[in-house]
Amino acid sequence: MNRTAPTPGRPIRSVLIANRGEIACRVIDTVRRMGIRSIAIYSDADADARHVREADVAVRIGPAAATQSYLDIDAVIRAARDTGADAVHPGYGFLSENQKFAAALDDAGIVFIGPPAEAIATMGDKITARAAVTERDVPVVPGLSRPDLSDDDLIAAAPDIGFPVLIKPSAGGGGKGMHRVEDAADLPAALQRARREAGSAFGDDSLFLEHFVDTPRHIEVQVLADEHGNVIHLGERECSLQRRHQKVIEEAPSALLDAETRERIGAAACDAARSVGYTGAGTVEFIVSAHRPEQFFFMEMNTRLQVEHPVTELVTGVDLVEQQIRVARGEPIALTQNEITLTGHAIEARVYAEDPANGFLPTGGTIARLAHPDTGPGSGIRVDSAMAEGLVVGSDYDPMLAKVIAHGSDREEALERLDQALAHTRVLGVITNVDFCRFVLARPEVRDADLDTELLDRLVGDYAVGEPDPEALVLAAIARIGPRDRGDVWQSAVGWRIGEVAPVITRLTWGAQHFTVSVAVASATEDAVTGRATVTYENEDRRPWQADVEYRRLRRTDGLEDTRRLIVDGVSQSWTKAEIDGTWWVSGPRGTWQLDLARPLLDEAAAENAGEILSPMPGTVVAVPATAGETIGEGKPIVVVEAMKMEHTLTAPIDGVVALSVRVGDKVAAGQALAHVHKED
Repeated sequence: MNRTAPTPGRPIRSVLIANRGEIACRVIDTVRRMGIRSIAIYSDADADARHVREADVAVRIGPAAATQSYLDIDAVIRAARDTGADAVHPGYGFLSENQKFAAALDDAGIVFIGPPAEAIATMGDKITARAAVTERDVPVVPGLSRPDLSDDDLIAAAPDIGFPVLIKPSAGGGGKGMHRVEDAADLPAALQRARREAGSAFGDDSLFLEHFVDTPRHIEVQVLADEHGNVIHLGERECSLQRRHQKVIEEAPSALLDAETRERIGAAACDAARSVGYTGAGTVEFIVSAHRPEQFFFMEMNTRLQVEHPVTELVTGVDLVEQQIRVARGEPIALTQNEITLTGHAIEARVYAEDPANGFLPTGGTIARLAHPDTGPGSGIRVDSAMAEGLVVGSDYDPMLAKVIAHGSDREEALERLDQALAHTRVLGVITNVDFCRFVLARPEVRDADLDTELLDRLVGDYAVGEPDPEALVLAAIARIGPRDRGDVWQSAVGWRIGEVAPVITRLTWGAQHFTVSVAVASATEDAVTGRATVTYENEDRRPWQADVEYRRLRRTDGLEDTRRLIVDGVSQSWTKAEIDGTWWVSGPRGTWQLDLARPLLDEAAAENAGEILSPMPGTVVAVPATAGETIGEGKPIVVVEAMKMEHTLTAPIDGVVALSVRVGDKVAAGQALAHVHKED
């Protein structure tokens, strides 16, 4: 929904995007379409990132650490000045809700594509935000919120607020430092942890307390305001599918609200924006009881673009980044509330570099192979991504890699389209949550829109990575077979011998399970292998799987290998595979697996390594509760590692004596030995 705008009061011909990753790429798309020059900034870790390659101009901003690059206000403003930027778009995260940054840009004569610094300051502090919206009669959750609350103040107030209570940091968002407490006895320890997390993430450990609403749903409203007093909303988004307060799947509109409630909550969101003289795009978040949807309570206002903004764009047809830029130019909003209509349904899944089967620990690595779903006209699919083959995913920044968004005529069609889009989203070399998202979408609670903010935490216990499909095992085995017409037959793995072709035997492991794959090759050319495949399982009670198979390698126009076709008993399937450090990564219609060649493991070696504590992800050691030489029991904390703004406590696997290999402040790699617990003699 784009219209010819009046002559802008503040010309914006060049925009510096003070961010990275998929949001930087997404902003560049709109900036380019509007005929505006795009300027990217990057740290040393992002020198070859996709947003750097796509921008018209790119400027190095500092080393990998965010505090010395993306969070360095002076460095960002210097880059804007040096490149002649008229304006800065902050994206989300980093400096997007930093009032000092907005004020510094104003002092430098550079337009901030966002709200006034005063609005950021008021809404950025949840305590002052509650006070501001209360004056506009926007309902808030019962609780205790005022500056400088001590732990004793919060502990004393909790019984009157009523358990369960929710500890919330006054600054920041994204669930960092937020903890639900059911029992008064657990509150002191939870407050200490929340203060530590809030101080680390936001530089401010101020906390407040709210009553935890029964069966809560997280519903937020997109607002848009200009300098001329116009404030409109663009409908709501359902963000209840979150894990530990971190959103995973979002949709628009919410299936919970009727037309009357939608109108009321939208009006309340607009009043919240007016309470601080807001301008630009912003989001007002509400908590709503699933049992009483007519009652909603203000939680906070995000004074920036939200991660989940694409679902609103798809159902309204409004480009929110374009609207941000137009408002920043001084233009009035060229839309009225009556012109905002919600068409169809949209749903989004966030793709994170994390391992759902291993406690959702952050992961890392190099993306060796990548496949995106079809996003062509009529597909109903949109992908906002910063991923590229060869991209190194480290622990310096947030683990979100991309967003896959589907639009349909109704919710059911949108769900089906998203599931199929995720089936064709294949990231090899880095473990992601794609399969977990598909697991969530298939749940009856999700299909029936019976949602609440704790649903994913309850479902986690039911999730497990399914055993590899036999087709995946065959693909890994057949990929080892060398082309028959290339080189010396004595070097081929086809199984050629005088008299007849012998089957090629491959033994593979997946976790603790073992599989034997036998392929009797009928023919092998440069691009295809055909034959009869048999998969035998370690469990002798299971019958072997057999099929006629044909493996075809497709080529991209740039000559690099892309997806593969595996034809099993005449049925063709699309697969993606990569061999990384001796491990076969294979991804197909039902999931992604890592398969290794079987190797014997000596029992004595396994026993020797039983007490070893390895870092499950790259990160930084932030605490070492144990002492070298200390005798400790199984399950006791040894080392605390922080990765991607989250703490992970590693405990003793056995009883014994502690030997430490790291100290606080050390940077560690995934798989690095941090400590060892030796059994006592």
